[in-house]
Amino acid sequence: MITSTGNAQVKELARLMKKSRAREEAGVFLVEGPRMTGELVADETWKSHMEKVYLSDSRAKRYMEEIPGLRGCRTEILSDTVFSYVSDTKTPQGILAVVRRREYGMQDILGNDPGSALVAVLDNLQDPGNMGTIFRTAEAAGATGILMSSDCVDIYNPKVVRSTMGALLRMPFLCAEDLTAAIKELKSAGIRTYAAHLAGEKFYDQENYVGGTAFLIGNEGNGLRESVAECADCRIKIPMAGKAESLNAAVAASILMYEVSRQKRN
Repeated sequence: MITSTGNAQVKELARLMKKSRAREEAGVFLVEGPRMTGELVADETWKSHMEKVYLSDSRAKRYMEEIPGLRGCRTEILSDTVFSYVSDTKTPQGILAVVRRREYGMQDILGNDPGSALVAVLDNLQDPGNMGTIFRTAEAAGATGILMSSDCVDIYNPKVVRSTMGALLRMPFLCAEDLTAAIKELKSAGIRTYAAHLAGEKFYDQENYVGGTAFLIGNEGNGLRESVAECADCRIKIPMAGKAESLNAAVAASILMYEVSRQKRN
């Protein structure tokens, strides 16, 4: 059992938890909590990506018994004090996994049939909660993947990882250095692209989304960059009463993706 915060492994864990660059250089991300760790262990592909699981002394025995397959992973026990030191939460749950990243390509985002694909395209989103909510909603609404600009909030930020509630492990995503080029690639695959925009020509529910569809969602404060909006086949808007000027990015994305789900059910 590791009992000192000066331990080399502990120092590296703390660095990975706090520094995006450290996670990028190591090609890993961190998962906290029994629910997501259990999901990692239960999926053979993800389990093969798990480098190590750290357990707090007070909960180690319980998790070893409750999470099937955990005994087959490389594990290390930390004293409760040391675990609290490396944890990103105020109330640590006593289990933390270091996981190698998976790489996805455009084909993963489009799924097996581009003609029925649903893709959320995110331009410079910065709020961890919004990103997590979009991942969860995308999965629930039947999206095939998420495409995002490289300047979005770090998808592997521990707050984002937690807020996805496991959807990060199930929803293919791709970060594009050149988002406009990636959108053109979507279009070349037969995907019709819609920009969620205050200057939309039509209301969102006046369009037909039964074919391959992508929604372009912009930054929380500034909306879509014009260079990105110009890539869209059509600009759409969500009707709003009262004095509201715009909706939260995650709310807007949710409304649009569930409209696709509704149309495909009918």
